[in-house]
Formats: sequence, C-alpha cells, structure tokens
Amino acid sequence: MIDHISIKDFAIIENAEVDFQPGLNILTGETGAGKSIVIEAVSLALGARADTAFVRSGCDKAIVQLSGTLDGEEIVITREVSAAGKNLCKLNGELVTLAQLNTYCRKLADIHGQYDHQSLLDPAYHINLVDIFHSEDIAPVRNMVADLYSSYRDAKHRLDSLISGAAENARKRDFMAYEVNEIRSADLRPGEDTDLEEQYSVLQNAEKIYKALAEAYSCAQDSTPSALDSLSRISTILQGVSGYTSKLSEISSGFDDLFYQLQDMISEIRDTRDNVTFSPEELDECISRIETINKLKKKYGNSIEEILEYADENEKKLYDIDNIDEEKENLERELSVLNDQLELASERLTKLRKKSAEELERKISKELLELNFAESNLSISFETLPSFTENGIDKVEFLISTNKGEPLKPLAKIASGGEMSRIMLAFKNIVAEYDNIPTLIFDEIDAGISGIAASVVGKKLKEIADKHQIICITHLPQIAACGSHNYRIYKESNESTTRTSIESLDKNEKVLEIARLLGGTNITDTTLKSAQELIEASL
Repeated sequence: MIDHISIKDFAIIENAEVDFQPGLNILTGETGAGKSIVIEAVSLALGARADTAFVRSGCDKAIVQLSGTLDGEEIVITREVSAAGKNLCKLNGELVTLAQLNTYCRKLADIHGQYDHQSLLDPAYHINLVDIFHSEDIAPVRNMVADLYSSYRDAKHRLDSLISGAAENARKRDFMAYEVNEIRSADLRPGEDTDLEEQYSVLQNAEKIYKALAEAYSCAQDSTPSALDSLSRISTILQGVSGYTSKLSEISSGFDDLFYQLQDMISEIRDTRDNVTFSPEELDECISRIETINKLKKKYGNSIEEILEYADENEKKLYDIDNIDEEKENLERELSVLNDQLELASERLTKLRKKSAEELERKISKELLELNFAESNLSISFETLPSFTENGIDKVEFLISTNKGEPLKPLAKIASGGEMSRIMLAFKNIVAEYDNIPTLIFDEIDAGISGIAASVVGKKLKEIADKHQIICITHLPQIAACGSHNYRIYKESNESTTRTSIESLDKNEKVLEIARLLGGTNITDTTLKSAQELIEASL
C-alpha cells in the first residue's frame, strides 16, 4: 500500500506531504483547490508520462516521492521532471526506465478517474472481466487458445504465401535452373580463387623467379668457397675448442644446427628452381579460369562461398517449386489439425466463460442492488464470432436494464453518468477481489450522484476498504463521512503566488469539513449537527 507521498514544486503545490493509512482515505477541498493535482502527482510517481507543465512556475524541476510496501517489502519511488524536459525515474534509489516503473507499479495501485468508466462502455473490455473473474480456470485455456491461434495463423500465412507465389515461382523456375546449372558447371572449389591468383603470379614471373633461385643456389652451393663450405669450416673449427667451456660448446652446437638447416634450405631452393616452368598454355588456362570465377562473382556473390550458397538456396527453391503439391498437402493437413485443436480449445474456453459469466452476473446484480439499483437487471451475452481470434470465438457484452420494464441494452446506451459511476464501482469491487492490487485510487468517480445514491457509494467504498487501501477524492459529504481517515486540500494565495497544501483532519476537523461540504462557508449549528449525523450513520 501507499504510506507517504511528498510533492515539491508540482503545478501549484510548492511543498506538500501526506501520510496515508490503511482503510478509506478521503480527500476533500473546494473546487479549484488542487484535489486532482494531488492525484496527478501520485499518477506521476506510479509511472504516468511526465510533462514540463507539471513544473511549478519559476522552478527548475518538480519532485514527487512515494513510499509504501508491496509484497511485504518497503519501496521508495522518486520522479523528477525538469523544466527543460528531462525526466528521471528511481525505484529504491536505482534508475529505471519509465516502462519498468509503470509495469512495477501496476501491482501496487490502480487509479480510476471520473471518466475511467469509459472502459466499461467498450465491449472488447467485457471479455477480460469474465476471464479475470475465474482466471485460475480460464487463463490456462485462454493461453492454450492463443498459442494454437498463433500456430494456426502462421500455417495459414505459409499456405496462402505458397499458393499466391506458385504462379510467379513457376515463371521464375527456368531462369533459376539456368543460374544453378551455370554455377554447378563451373565446378567451383572454396579457396580456389586464392590459389589461382598465386599460380598466376608465379607463371607471369617465372623467368625472374628462376634466375633468383639459380643465383641463390649458386652462392650457397657452387661458389668457391660456397656458403655451405664456409659454414662447414666454421663448424669444424669450433668443434676443436668446444670442449674447453660450456659457452664454446653451445656456440659450436649452434653452428652445427645452422649447417644442417642450410643444407635443407639449399635443397628446397634447388627443388623449387627445377620445378619453375613457363607455359603460355598454362598461363592462358589460369587467366581464363580467373575470368570465369570473376564473372560468377559479379552475378552471384563476392566470394566463391557466397556463389555456392546462392546455388544452394536456389536449388532449395527449385525443390519447393517442383514439390509444391506435396508441400501444399502437408500445410493443408497441418492447418486442418490446428483448426480442430483450436475449435476444441475454443469450445472449452466458451464453456468456462459461460460458467464464469453466470456467477459474475449474480455477483454484479447483488452489488447493483446494494448500490441502489433496486429494479436493475444485468445479463452477459455471448455471440459466436465468424472466425477464430487469439481470444477464441466469443464476443462478450454486458447488457443492463436499470429500470423495471425496460429492455436490456448495452452499457454504452445508459445516459446517466451517475449510474455509470455506480456500475463501475460494482465491477471494481468484484474484480478487486481477484487482481490483488493493494491500493485503489478514485478521483471524483461520484460525479453525477447525490442523496441516497451518494450514501450508498460511500458505504460501498468503505466495504471495499476492508480488503484494500482506498484513496478517494470527493466533493460529496455523504462519501466524506464514510472516511476512516480524512484530509483537506486547500489553496492559499498572496500577491505573487498561489500554493496548494494538504492537512490531515482529526475528528472535530472532519466534522467541520463535512459541514462545509453541506453548507458552504456558512457553517451553522444545524450543518454541524447534520455532519455529525452523517458520520454516525456511516459507522
């Protein structure tokens, strides 16, 4: 629940703090005092989008801090909005994104404004209410339907694509076959282009390479003295003194190794020299092969590997084209199986929903009766959709008649805003038992009601507050009288500024505030007595 809210430089609030308590917290104040601004600040802390208009005139930034508990753990949320547009979100001292904060806070509090009953007017929302009511049974089946529908839609898309692309692929077939044949006929080998470039370099410079190798061999082997003879003599001389010190032995051994290494290298020079040949025919073949590969690279890829991959892909496409009937049959078979599974799962989901709807009808009707709808009649209608959706095949809509003898009509055709406020409260009281959200915030949902209906709404809010923390802004004394904890929001002005403040009311101050709601600024003994009677009647 929410324990504390601190608001600084937010709209017309300079600095305000308030401690909320378990039960029904009622906030009242004169029109324009800033009641809804407090809810705006709470909404900001709970992850609503920021706006630079929130920053108090002349200030650099607005700061809202909220502390509370969720699942037994203490939490602290900080929102900062600068006049320059910078937005900062912190959860327990760590920076988080707005999306992360919003997702987290959905488990903490649910805010309902005076226009939030609009969601009840949308039939698309009604199916969710039925599903939430018995979510333990419905959610697994609904998830199964969603998964099957996703697979069904994917298979249908693949089948449609296969059929629509069949004619076009048939036209492309001959050209694709030509390309594959051209590549396969070249008999390419990965890395072949690198080997050919090296071969071309050798063939083009064969004479120069031969002369260099011959001269190197002569210096090393045939000269007088040759490099090999000189190294042999050095090795023999050093062997004569190698026994005197370990250092001389090491040097002598090193020259022995050099001698044998040089012998091996001379042999390699000789063999390489002897294999150097110049053949115009071989050079022409090499050039021709390089040109063939470069031509294929321009058409199919930048490397031999990419060319071969292109051929593999086209061969697969050719296989699919040549076997389209088989593929079509497989997809149709898969689609038929998925259709049967989806139909069975959807029928099971419909049965669970109808069972849930029957119980939900009874509960809502009972709530409406307690909210002064003595002659109301509520029904949850089901229609079968023409095709599957991720939610099954049901169209669910709540129908209601609020007066005896009137036909059932969609909620959207109920004209009275006061009736919609009470109907929304009835729904929220039932759903709140299942969504496990600890705090419910109501911003003047009492719009359009008065008299007995207002007293009934107040008692209903108090009933909900037995299981949830309620924070409610109201202008009706009947509702304010039901508060477990009451607060007054007031506005003060001087020559240059206006600021909104919040104060917690004790028992006597609560009576005075309710008397003000009853009689305005002219508080008499009669209004004080009426205020006290309202409070006593709410107990």
